[in-house]
Amino acid sequence: MSFKSFGITCFSYAYIAFVGIHSAIMFIIACFIRLLTHFFDKRLILLNLFTSFWASTYIWCMPIWSVKITGRRKMDMKKNYVIVANHQSQLDVLVVYRLFFPFRWISKAEVFNLPFIGWNMTLNGHVKLKRGDKESIAQMMDQCKKFLKNNISIMMFPEGTRSKTGIVKPFKNGAFMLAKKMKKPILPLVINNTKDALPKYSLTLRGRHKMDIRVLDEIPFSVFEYMEVDDTAKMVQKMISSHVKEHIALEQGKYIGRLAN
Repeated sequence: MSFKSFGITCFSYAYIAFVGIHSAIMFIIACFIRLLTHFFDKRLILLNLFTSFWASTYIWCMPIWSVKITGRRKMDMKKNYVIVANHQSQLDVLVVYRLFFPFRWISKAEVFNLPFIGWNMTLNGHVKLKRGDKESIAQMMDQCKKFLKNNISIMMFPEGTRSKTGIVKPFKNGAFMLAKKMKKPILPLVINNTKDALPKYSLTLRGRHKMDIRVLDEIPFSVFEYMEVDDTAKMVQKMISSHVKEHIALEQGKYIGRLAN
């Protein structure tokens, strides 16, 4: 191992240790906020926004990371949406929190067992999902319907898992079934460069990276009211993909290839 590689590894482990200690402190504060707001903040808006601040500190304190936010003003706090985004990295969660917009995640059940961070997810009312478990999927859908009915936005990664290459995978139908059933607008988000900052299955921090999150225009219910759910999923996947750098590069390559022929 080179001296540079050794330094990067040490820095990565030091950052992970910082996250562990910091999350313990922030969880205690989150518990106090939950108790203090119990009777007047049924939607947990203040707790959600505190969690956004908590998550954002892990980017703010990392000198090699920054996040460019585009279109934040398109998000209306008076509305609720089915929010969907492409998924490249574990950092996507932190990047989405930089929007400071209240919502509920759909996340793997195992994540809720993580000390402090997982416990805070339970405190915030995020939704557990056991992959491949039909009963868990049904419970998740019922819980999401209740949230949407009570003016609480839902956030999903419709690919279901992180993309290793950055190329957006086909979207699963769950989020779009919810939007159609509950007659809610869909709000697409585009995430770029998180894959490079923290690749899939890696905890090693890499170089300086400017990550990017873009809020696209909301898609009103009237647009997909009479569309098949599968067609809606394909439409939104295409819309998000058109802003993802790997797809842009792929299309440019195809165009250049056609010119060469």
